Amino acid sequence: MRAVRYYGQKDIRVEEIEAPTAGPGEVLIDIAWCGICGTDLHEYLEGPIFIPAKGHPHPVTGEEMPITLGHEFSGVVSALGEGVDDLEVGQHVVVEPYVLPEDVDPKQPGPYNLHPDVNFIGLAGHGGGLAEQISVQRRWVHPISNDVPLDEAALIEPLSVTHHAFVASEAKEGDVALIGGAGPIGVLTAAVAKAYGLTVVVSELSELRRQKALDAGVADYAIDPSATDLKEEILKITDGKGADVAFECTSVNVVLDQLIDCLKLKGTLVVESIWSKKAELDIHALVMKELTIRGIIGYAHDHPKTIELVESGKVDLKPFITGKIGFDGVVDEGFDTLINRNETAVKILVSPEL
Repeated sequence: MRAVRYYGQKDIRVEEIEAPTAGPGEVLIDIAWCGICGTDLHEYLEGPIFIPAKGHPHPVTGEEMPITLGHEFSGVVSALGEGVDDLEVGQHVVVEPYVLPEDVDPKQPGPYNLHPDVNFIGLAGHGGGLAEQISVQRRWVHPISNDVPLDEAALIEPLSVTHHAFVASEAKEGDVALIGGAGPIGVLTAAVAKAYGLTVVVSELSELRRQKALDAGVADYAIDPSATDLKEEILKITDGKGADVAFECTSVNVVLDQLIDCLKLKGTLVVESIWSKKAELDIHALVMKELTIRGIIGYAHDHPKTIELVESGKVDLKPFITGKIGFDGVVDEGFDTLINRNETAVKILVSPEL
């Protein structure tokens, strides 16, 4: 079968590899769509980061470069391995793409996303979504309604990241949320916040991204912080109080500072972005406002509730699909757009059928 494989920085190849089979306790999936994630871009430009380098195999998969990429994907069940009797061939599914030891049970309480050996399908091995098929352990497979289009379903994985961030914020209906950055994670965070009844303010430099957030109905306000005093606008919106919660989705220090400045007393900031460098933090502002700052990574126990948001229609993912390509366009069309013209795209999806 064809697959998109990572060999190193700026070295991604489409090649033929052996097709997987469904082993005991596994589900064979025909891939429908797979999204290109910001993590994939970091690996392409700066990696290997999560991908195991040559000579350093991952402790769970035993694999190292080259690796099949892709962890945001949807598909259709093609075959069931021995012992899997609660799914059906032809059923639509998404995958919680964790690579974790066999003794980790995601149905049990606990932050399995923080396990010391945690990694992801499509980064550490066990196949990837940028292939024609993948075999996945049943514990990570989530059935979805056939009423949810499979292209939209591919966004359930990143939506689960933002749901995890929302839960961490402890925000509630009626609160005002300020989101720093309207890239893919920013607008999906806005979608979750709107679904739970918050007033959403997006701070974003790009006019195209601001308009996308407004047109998609996930932002009540979209502000250009280079042209408008963001804090002044937030105080107007909140009757002088400040935002109840803020979500940092850029890994840009000036955005971090602005969010802290705009939060109310005892407000909460959730950092969702991956920082490749140390941030400077105004500790005095943190102390004097008694703020809470929380970081999040991935998700844990979020997929069922995220799927429910999509199946119920409370979150519409269609507006965030801005491109569809085949394997041969992953680098020249997909990565190039997201790296060099990222304000023009939200989520680019890849299909083995194109």
